[in-house]
This record gives sequence, structure tokens and C-alpha cells, in this order.
Amino acid sequence: MNRVYVCSCFGITEQQVKQHADGGACTPRQIASACKAGTDCGSCVRRIQAILGRGSCRDLADRGEPVLTELEDAA
Repeated sequence: MNRVYVCSCFGITEQQVKQHADGGACTPRQIASACKAGTDCGSCVRRIQAILGRGSCRDLADRGEPVLTELEDAA
């Protein structure tokens, strides 16, 4: 399994960010609330934005559907 780390401070992978996005996290702040990614040095925030920019939240918003769901504590 090839793991691509997005946040090296907390060891968060691209797959984990995508899972949180699929669960309703649509902003870097919501990702941070779910798994702490982006809350230490901040160097991963742009990468998180890029992942979110092509994810399911954008598809839901484009269709006019609600994009927020309750996030489970993944930490």
C-alpha cells in the first residue's frame, strides 16, 4: 500500500483526508477538526485545499445538496 502523507506533523495521509471529505468535511478547518491536519506548522493546508477542491463536497455543492454532516472523532 502506497501512503502519501499530507500532514507530516500528525501523520495524516491523503486517503484519510479524502475519507473525512467523503464524510462531509469541506474546508481545511473541518479537516483540522476531524484529524488535526493543518493545525501545527500549516504547510499542508494548501495540499488539503487542493484535495478538497476536487472532492465530493464540490460535487454536492454543485448539485445544491447539503454538504455538512456530523464528523466522527477520528483522532
